[in-house]
Amino acid sequence: MTTDTPPGLVAPTPLAPLLTRLRSGDLALADHVEALCTRLEETEPYVRAFLPEQERHERLLAEAEALEERFPDPADRPRLYGVPVAVKDIIAVDGFETRAGSALPPDVLAMPEASAVTRLREAGALIVGKSVTTEFAYMDAGATANPHDTGHTPGGSSSGSAAAVAAGTAALALGSQTVGSVIRPAAFCGVVGFKPSYGRIATDGVLDYSPAVDHVGTFTADVPGAYVAAHVLLDEQEGDHLDDEAALSARHPTIGVPDGPYLEQAGPEGRRALEDALARLEAAGLKVKRVPALADIEAVTRRHRVLIAAEFADVHREWFDRYGPLYRAQSAQQIDRARSVTVEERADGFEGRARLLAELESLMDQAGIDVWACPPAPGPAPADLGSTGDAALNLPWTHAGMPAITVPCGEIDGLPVGLQLVGRFGQDYALLYSATRIERTLQGRDRGRLELVDE
Repeated sequence: MTTDTPPGLVAPTPLAPLLTRLRSGDLALADHVEALCTRLEETEPYVRAFLPEQERHERLLAEAEALEERFPDPADRPRLYGVPVAVKDIIAVDGFETRAGSALPPDVLAMPEASAVTRLREAGALIVGKSVTTEFAYMDAGATANPHDTGHTPGGSSSGSAAAVAAGTAALALGSQTVGSVIRPAAFCGVVGFKPSYGRIATDGVLDYSPAVDHVGTFTADVPGAYVAAHVLLDEQEGDHLDDEAALSARHPTIGVPDGPYLEQAGPEGRRALEDALARLEAAGLKVKRVPALADIEAVTRRHRVLIAAEFADVHREWFDRYGPLYRAQSAQQIDRARSVTVEERADGFEGRARLLAELESLMDQAGIDVWACPPAPGPAPADLGSTGDAALNLPWTHAGMPAITVPCGEIDGLPVGLQLVGRFGQDYALLYSATRIERTLQGRDRGRLELVDE
């Protein structure tokens, strides 16, 4: 840890136990808000997860008072009563500007409130504030530092959302992922990042990067918290496996490892973390199968990056014509790259998503596996606040639209490392059950049948 990183910056708050205390009245909402604001005062000078807000304390107290008046009876309190939420600053929230980490006039980016945010508010959540993002959710980094070591990146582009959950200034955060912007920062910050199947969380009110592959996802301290949030945010979809929860809770998932060129993109530290996690899972009785997969990862990567560059340029074309000098270097370069994208390349990018999904799910069928397991990043967070790390290990799963989640699985030199788990398209709750089992096994506290109850 760097010498200028004070102790105590890392204190993630599990959502489900907090929710139980708030809804029952065991923890008064006003006391919770006071403690939260104190925590913000202690951590924000170092972590910088949120955009500044002059009267945040007063606003949160007023909103908490209104919530208490609306729901005086604990039995009637909604699902996320009083839960503090951070919202990535490409997602519209009524009463807040959307800046998207950019210098563009905020009225240019104004949108109606995202339905994902409205769902959270209707469920009783309190919006702590807008969390820092890279510019336009691309690569030019914001001010946020990793709470584990402030000399290291928190990842991106959902940097502030991941760091806020790690620092305990939000129990739930919204982010987005077009390549690896939920899974990777969650791993770097030692929290759980959940990217559901493509389309499962609505993206209205979210500044587009690449509409063909953009996902909204969540950050929580643990997998049960992600499960609670999913029941608020996910749209109903055929294949949910909700009727099979009893069966899912009673069995161990079979894990597949995608051997080959894809996995070779991980660095030595990422491979070491993966093999250590797999060894612990196998020792606990879970079955692990090595499955050759993604032999064409270079072609998949190129298709994805060409597609998202073209769509990024579509989104920004008029703004860039008017405000080009306000764009930072990497965003401008992405727009420039798109000038050479052909109609055929764009079409291949669209068609490649379905081909890849079919290929990966066919391999799952043939090998009899429930989830893929792989590193979420080549290694721990790099020591470079100007970088967000390498998203190569997240890319194919995002391209295919499959649900993915990262769970913490240890540390290397004091920095967190995670395990990325990927499930079948549309079977998000099945993935959450598998991830809960795997998380508890890695923590050495698996005791058989899971009891995940939607509060």
